[in-house]
Amino acid sequence: MTRVLVVDDDALVRQLLTKILTDQGIEVVGDAADGDEVVAAIHAHRPDVVLMDLHMARVGGVAAITEVRRLPHPPAVIALTSFGTDETVLEALRAGAQGFLTKDADPGQIADSIEKVAGGGGALDPSSARVAIRHVADGRDSRRSTARLALARLTERELELAQHLPSGLTNAEIGVVAFCSESTVKAHLSRAMGKLGVATRTELGVIVDRADLSLRQPEA
Repeated sequence: MTRVLVVDDDALVRQLLTKILTDQGIEVVGDAADGDEVVAAIHAHRPDVVLMDLHMARVGGVAAITEVRRLPHPPAVIALTSFGTDETVLEALRAGAQGFLTKDADPGQIADSIEKVAGGGGALDPSSARVAIRHVADGRDSRRSTARLALARLTERELELAQHLPSGLTNAEIGVVAFCSESTVKAHLSRAMGKLGVATRTELGVIVDRADLSLRQPEA
């Protein structure tokens, strides 16, 4: 069972999150009321994932995430906030958060995101993913890491098929090498584009290429 530390300066929010996660089959091993309590709470409870509020009275979430990432074997961190501006999202990701969610996310989404980051993946809500993708395109952030974080929202099959896009293959050609029908390829890629908020196969291929995850076809 995934072990979670809940960090929020509102006691009612901590109680609510604890109940939500427990109902979803996730073990809440402890909580902290401010960013300056996080490192000690990690040493005490050994969580797999820290659910981190970003706006706290003494030490904010971004500073706390930075401290967590300096630990020898840090847990994964999901930033959780009431609202996320572009700069808030990027600050959290630059500090080392593996995920970003707003507090109005439904319980299933929060639980799924926790399991994803516990398994080494990333988890961004749709609006945060769009922010990350814009900054990949603008070249204002680490392209490889930001693109990989965005692609972590895809299923294994969606990513597998998208990895052929930088080679310029058509849907039919991808179907041949991936052993599936053209319509299956189209459906998976359409879902992937929807998750990442992009409109074309080309845009999706650019993100895959910048993540250095493309499957290049051998020269004839």
